[in-house]
Parts: sequence; structure tokens; C-alpha cells
Amino acid sequence: MSLRFSLMGPVRAWRDDEEIDLGPRQQRAVLAALLLNNGIRLSNDQLIGMVWDDPTPSAVMALRTYMYKIRKTLPELNLKSKDGGYTLRAELVDDCRGEPLEGLQGTYFEAHRVRLAEHRLKAREEWLERELDTLELQKHVAAHPLRERPRALLMHALFQEGRQAEALDHFHQARALLNEELGLEPGPELRRVHAQILKGDLTVPRRPEQLPSSLPDFTGRSAEIAQALRTLPNTVGITGMSGSGKTALATHIAHLAKYDYPDGQIFVRGRDVANELLRAVGVENPNGDKAALWREKARGRRFLIVVDDVQDPSQLQDLHTPGSAMILTSVRRWNGLPGVTWLTIAGLTEPEAREFFRKVLDPARIDAESDTAEVVLERVSRMPNPIRVLGGKLSGRPHWTVAMLLAQMEREERLGTSIPSDCRAVLAPMIKAEKELTDPEKHLLQCFARRDADVIDVCEAAEMAGIEAGAIEYVLESLADVHLIEPLVLGRYRLPRFVRLYFGWRIPALTS
Repeated sequence: MSLRFSLMGPVRAWRDDEEIDLGPRQQRAVLAALLLNNGIRLSNDQLIGMVWDDPTPSAVMALRTYMYKIRKTLPELNLKSKDGGYTLRAELVDDCRGEPLEGLQGTYFEAHRVRLAEHRLKAREEWLERELDTLELQKHVAAHPLRERPRALLMHALFQEGRQAEALDHFHQARALLNEELGLEPGPELRRVHAQILKGDLTVPRRPEQLPSSLPDFTGRSAEIAQALRTLPNTVGITGMSGSGKTALATHIAHLAKYDYPDGQIFVRGRDVANELLRAVGVENPNGDKAALWREKARGRRFLIVVDDVQDPSQLQDLHTPGSAMILTSVRRWNGLPGVTWLTIAGLTEPEAREFFRKVLDPARIDAESDTAEVVLERVSRMPNPIRVLGGKLSGRPHWTVAMLLAQMEREERLGTSIPSDCRAVLAPMIKAEKELTDPEKHLLQCFARRDADVIDVCEAAEMAGIEAGAIEYVLESLADVHLIEPLVLGRYRLPRFVRLYFGWRIPALTS
């Protein structure tokens, strides 16, 4: 059963294909405020300030009443008060019915009405740029005569059809209208298109759309998403252990932000970043200073760039251009890169991990063994990639229980001689991480995994690894840099459960 909401018109909701009655206007306003802050906790005072411009003391009781009715109408949302506030997570769709937030009044909703309308307009213009449909462009320009970008696209489309005179006429129409309405001359894009038509050398710039699809079952990370969206267009870096979902998070953020970058989205995974950026905009086999050539090509344009799995930070030097944005992912946090806001991610929170597990496996099977499911999730430190693999494994074994899966994991851990073939996918993040470790780093993790305690200090680490204290701190910090141990206070570190599971498992094989 799916629950969907729309704010693009009246506030509406559907359970599967059946529309739900959301109650009176003020109740829908409370729901709309929660939906506009999807995944973000709102206090009672914040909600009251959003829904009522000039709240009276009775607003507190009114809010409680509306929240009660919303919970009763939409029990799937599990919308319970926690620490004096509420968090809603829901799927939003654009049903294109009319003015956003139709019927809702107040300063807060008016500001969001303008934002949502602009968001929809940009999405429409992105589609028009991809299709270059002359008739649809003409309709759009007629409806929004002062918007210069769609008029430039219409001039492109007309020129391609051999209608140069009509294309030039649109420039003169725009010039007259801008002068009359705003006292302005056409902007640089319209002037450039006009000059290129006069020279007969107008070509449509390549608009890359390279983002991988966002995962339909993406779950959680609301705080990180909100911080990233606030940070862009300044560079955002996402760092965390292998398997923590860095690429999925970067892709999800990019899809949320892409409408602010009309010149396209570029996805790079490789060492020669400048070369890949140039290829994305149509420059093959560039010579000379590729970073300088990229800056020249990107000047005046707005790209959204995702660089996945950064291995060498020097590849990113001198690539930033004003107006464009960059999202980086890396196991290591490259502190030497200027102007990067780093987000560190690890496992999901307990509610997020449980929600994600319910998305990749029949929820009824999890609910029947909820305590056992929590143990399974904890054993892999609630890391998204292992959770997905475990859910897939159980989905392929409909007669297995979660307890059977846990028993197999415990048996394989006790055997400890090798990694069973059907567990390689679960342990793939750790297998990948192990390949990058030095012998002293592996040895220290083996020693740490033997202990019952989750936390050690520098002196304990030196004693159990047989390495002098000055050298052991370097090893510990190196492991912390790749998130295999977690730094707490100065000189103390914690071993995540998933890392303990793997290196405890690997001790016989690594020491044989």
C-alpha cells in the first residue's frame, strides 16, 4: 500500500489510487507545513508560526487537535510527538493541477508558493531544453514573455528548422518588451544567440544528463540532505566507510538540487576528472591545460557535478567555476581541499535502518521477528549496502525466517576459516577496505576484534599490537581516516560492530 501527497495545487493525498479527505483548510495547512519540511523535525512553536501569521493562545490546542485528526486519517505516517515536535517522511508527487498550495493563506505559504511555482517552471524549461519542441516553446514563451532562457531556446529551435527570420524577430520582440516593461536590454544569452544566428553558426550546446537514477527505496539522511542543500552551490563532500551509502546519498541530493543547474548534470568516477568534464560538454581528446579549458567552457554556465570516490584530490584543483556546484564522495576526508563542507556518514539510525529493511523485504516478515531483525541490523552496524543484500537474500528464500539468517551469520562467524560465497556481497565493503590496509593496520584491527571491549586507548592499542606508543597513534589515526574505527576523545577509539564482525571472522585466515 502506497501513500502519496501533492502540494502542486490543493493539498492532496492518495492511498494507492484512492484520494483521501484531508479535512478543513487549517488542518491541511498543518499537514502542508510538515510536508514542506519533509524529514525535518519541527517543534510545536515552529509549526504554529508557519500556519498562523498572528497566533493566539488557542493555536496550541488547535494544533494538537489537527495533529490528532491527521494521525487518525493517515496512521501510516506514524506521526507521534517526540521531544515536543514532529517529523514527517512522505512521498511527494507533482500532479500539475494548478497554483501550488492552493487555498492556503499566510506569509509562510505564500513564500513557498512562489518557490514551488519557480521549481515547476524550471522543471518545465528543462524538459523544453531537452526536447526543443517549437510548438511547446512558443506556448511557453507566450505564457512567460519576460523569461529569456525559453525565448533563447525557441530561437535555437526556429533556427534549426531553417526559420532564421522568425528567430531574429523573437529577439526584437524580446528587446522591445524588456525595454518597455523593465527598462532593460536583453541578457547575454539572448544577445549571444542573436549574434550566432546573424553569423549562421548557431549550434545547440550539449546538455549532459549523467546522473544515475535515484534509488526508489532511498531512506533517511534527512539532516545531511538538508545541510547539503543549504551548502550548495558551494562544494559538498560526503565521507564515510565503504558501504555507508555515500554514492546513493550524493545522487539523491543531486536529483533534489538539479533544477537549479539548467546547463546539466555531470557524473564522474575516475582519476582524470578534468578530462571527463570536458568530454561531457563535447570536447574530445583535449590538449594543454585541461583545467583551464574546462573553466573556459563552463564560464557563464551552471552545471551540477558529482565526483564519486575521489582518490586523488589534486585532480580537483582549479576546476571550480562560479555558478556551478560540486558534490564529492570519498572514503577519506581530504582536508586540504579548500571550500569543501564535509558530511560524515556511518550506519543509519535505528528507525531508518528498520524502515529501509522493511522496504527491501516484506514488512510482515520483519514485524513477525522485530527483535531478531534489530540484532541482524546491529551486526552490520546498520550500513545500507549490507542491509540491502541481507534483505535480498531473505527475499530469495521465502521459507527462511530472520532467525535462520541470524543463525547462519553466527555459525559462519564461529567457523571463521573463510568467507562463504553467499556472504561476500554482505561483506563486500569490508573486503574492499581490507585491500587498502597496511599489514600493521590489519594486525591492529585483528587485535582489537579479539577484545570484548568496544573502546581502546592509545596505550592499550600499543600493548596488544606490540607497537611502541608513538607509532601506534599514527596507525590508529590512519584507520580513523577511513572510518574503520571511530575517534572519540583524544587518544580513545571505538570499533564499529560490522568491522569487529569482519576482522574477528578473518583472524584465522589472515594469520594462517
